[in-house]
Amino acid sequence: MVLFLGLCGLIWGVGHAFGAPKYLRSLTMAGLYGFVLLSLSVLPTDSMLSRIWGESIGIWLVVGGGAVLVTGYISGLKWLKARAMPKHMPSEQDPALFSDAELERYARHIFLREIGGPGQKALKEARVLVIGAGGLGAPVLQYLAGAGIGTIGVIDDDVVDNSNLQRQVIHRDQDIGAPKVFSAKAAMLAQNPYITVRPYHRRLNEDMATDLFADYDVIIDGSDNFETRYLSNRVAASLGKPLISGALSQWEGQVSLFDPAQGTPCYECVFREAPAAHLAPSCAEAGVAGPLPGIIGSIMAMEAVKHVTGAGQTLRGEMLIYDGLWGETRKLGLKRRDCCPVCNATSAA
Repeated sequence: MVLFLGLCGLIWGVGHAFGAPKYLRSLTMAGLYGFVLLSLSVLPTDSMLSRIWGESIGIWLVVGGGAVLVTGYISGLKWLKARAMPKHMPSEQDPALFSDAELERYARHIFLREIGGPGQKALKEARVLVIGAGGLGAPVLQYLAGAGIGTIGVIDDDVVDNSNLQRQVIHRDQDIGAPKVFSAKAAMLAQNPYITVRPYHRRLNEDMATDLFADYDVIIDGSDNFETRYLSNRVAASLGKPLISGALSQWEGQVSLFDPAQGTPCYECVFREAPAAHLAPSCAEAGVAGPLPGIIGSIMAMEAVKHVTGAGQTLRGEMLIYDGLWGETRKLGLKRRDCCPVCNATSAA
């Protein structure tokens, strides 16, 4: 038995020195054990090999059975641990660094010349607030999460309704009745556990907008009412934060990036006042094509990625209009309005 253990130690040590994988070394030792059993069972007890091994075959069978039980126990523990732990659990490390899993996840971004490693790092460090977790917010949140935006805030006071599921694909049937911000958070973290999601289950209002916006780098407005749009525009402009705004109805949607701190128009420069209710009916009143929010929301998320990484040219000072019914896209140039109260207040500050 001592000789056998010595040979096993030699096999393991030499194999390790030459870089042999563990499974190959284990198979070699198992082969040696099989050779011992074969020798003791076939050869006479007074043969040289039988005398070398020195014990009866019964002892060797007991030792082998014990080794099998121990190996099975260890393998079972590893299997249970693997079943209990997420496959891509984020590692505890410097948050500024990327784990191997993150590097693999974001490889297609890193391969892009316009983004690369520095751009992906900027996305990881970015803080983006999304207003609304509905039609526009749903695709925005999904693509920001997938892109690796490090901190994503989402504010919405609504709950998931059955009628939402025709287009708000971040939510599921089982989420009906749940607050949209929590449903969205669960979906985003299931998609990417390496990000931080901050849900705010409330309606945006004057009292808290300034403090909330101040904690983020980019504001994305996916709301469905003019009161929130004008409020978001005023507060974002006063803080010098870029505002990515989108809107849609029936078959058509529009996107722009308002950044008066950089000399571009703000939302109120373009839309001086809210239209009469009958001129701008809601999606619930006028209807909306299911894929349209996904198209417009994806463009809004793209604008955020470009703004954060500095890639390409954003829609700053322009408005993109998409007509889904006829498959047409056009862009309009936007100009600041001299008498805009929002821009004038920003300039004075």
